[in-house]
Amino acid sequence: MIFLRRAIPVAVLTALVIPFTAAPPATADARKRSEAEAGALARRMLAQLKVARPLSIRGYSHERFMPRWAHHKGKCDTREIVLARDGRRVRKNAACHPVKGTWYSPYDGKRLKSEKQVDVDHVVPLSYAWRSGASKWSQTRRRHFANDLTRPELIVVSHSANVAKGGRGPQSWRPQRRAYWCRYATSWITVKHHYRLFVTKKERVALLNMLRTCR
Repeated sequence: MIFLRRAIPVAVLTALVIPFTAAPPATADARKRSEAEAGALARRMLAQLKVARPLSIRGYSHERFMPRWAHHKGKCDTREIVLARDGRRVRKNAACHPVKGTWYSPYDGKRLKSEKQVDVDHVVPLSYAWRSGASKWSQTRRRHFANDLTRPELIVVSHSANVAKGGRGPQSWRPQRRAYWCRYATSWITVKHHYRLFVTKKERVALLNMLRTCR
């Protein structure tokens, strides 16, 4: 009888421990499902995009999209909002400019401790958008595109990664980190789908190849 009385607490303790040890795999599985679902949705959106040859770069200028970053609430402009959103422990001065914080660049995996080391990248470059149909937009629509905080068009990356990317598309440039290819491709497609920008044949093939990592 003494043995049975001591065995009961042990069984109860074991039952309490099991759910906690099983949680991490469940979380990982949910993350994989989410990524796979995002990839499937991106494929459907990509199939809806027009495929065409790139338009001429003639007439393009950065100012046709954004003479400057747009201001939103208070004194903060788009760049300052994105830096605060994507950073950790970001401290801003009275003019809303970040003076301290840390940032992670998903393109190359760099962790940066100075605002001077980071850029706010347009996932679909402005010049690339111009050649994908934005050349026919109004100035107002182009300005909205360049300052869009709703779609996944703006992201904090390292200055070096942003320079390496330039105005290139996925057929000629991909993030250094393969682990980010799925997110990059789904973001690119989401932006193009929302703004009804077309894709080229090579661009479409490159995006489909990156979407294969969504699993």
